[in-house]
Amino acid sequence: MTERRTWFSTIALFCAALAFAVGCARAPSEPPIEEAAPPAIDLPTITLGYSSWPGWWPWAIADREGLFAKNGINVRLLWFDSYGASMEALAAGQLDANCQTLSDTISFAADAIEGEVAVLVNDNSAGNDKIVAAAGIDRLEDLRGQQVAIEQGVVVDFLLALALEDAGMSRDEIEIVGMDTADAALAFIDAEVDAVGAFPPFWAMALTREGSREIVSSAQFPGAIPDLLVVTQTLIDSRPEIVEGLVATWFDILAFMDANPDRSDEILAARANVALENLARFKDGTKLFTIEDNLTAFRDGDTMQSLPFAARRTADFMLDVGFIRSVLPLEPLLDDSFVLAYSQSRSASDPGGGAQPVPDNGPDDG
Repeated sequence: MTERRTWFSTIALFCAALAFAVGCARAPSEPPIEEAAPPAIDLPTITLGYSSWPGWWPWAIADREGLFAKNGINVRLLWFDSYGASMEALAAGQLDANCQTLSDTISFAADAIEGEVAVLVNDNSAGNDKIVAAAGIDRLEDLRGQQVAIEQGVVVDFLLALALEDAGMSRDEIEIVGMDTADAALAFIDAEVDAVGAFPPFWAMALTREGSREIVSSAQFPGAIPDLLVVTQTLIDSRPEIVEGLVATWFDILAFMDANPDRSDEILAARANVALENLARFKDGTKLFTIEDNLTAFRDGDTMQSLPFAARRTADFMLDVGFIRSVLPLEPLLDDSFVLAYSQSRSASDPGGGAQPVPDNGPDDG
């Protein structure tokens, strides 16, 4: 069983609960949505998959504002309503790169026919993964003997396990009700279960149940849920300059967002299918990673804020609970050479450091 931050087609529930959506989501069974055609550059086109998570929405800015072309690469963005489908596509060699969590990269590594390597940390979940409980359940310890709806093997299941360990509790002390995240949120709203584990937008829906409250969030476990840009080993071996361009594009995206917040929010809200005024609610729980954050994350350490440490801890957890059958060598899954090269190139060209602001290209008609 694998961790899946899956975007299910529950737009009716979504609209009824919160009136956040501004458009209709596609069913997970439908093909992924291809973004705008890449510009004409004398390089092969690569395909980057992404799905609905606040730390991955910004790739739409690169597509809309020509930032891939600025870095000399042809990129075809594919939007997946089903996060699980995007992971399967990368493992099958149908994508050159994908946005996925650390634990999913560990899960799919054994089956990836072209290899999977994390080259960039897009973000850390800093509150956007939550355990929401009914009235009268004020802390995790109050869940003893209660039913918790959760998609087993997903990122919120990992969060629940961390929280239980921190509280000195075991999974046997609560009743896990396994179901997909969309159904789990609906079951909680209908008072069929006592608590639910969810990520955006489902925790927001869950909180519409009268008296409900958040009792655990990923903000309590810094570094535990890193979201990554993962590329195939084949791409690294054959066209490392394209990987360099992808990494550079990420930091240009951050610079554009700093310089053009209104335009950026318009693109993000449109990509996420949420109303512009509600966008901040989801952005606040996600810490986007700068080059400095990346350099720190890739260093070895003894806390979850270190990506190598987090990989070991995550793999051990997944093995213990049966999410994976064995642990492959983890070192080949993490490659910091591209963020190091980017940092060195920026230092050489700009002694002051940091990404340079990207000019506002004006309104986009697309």
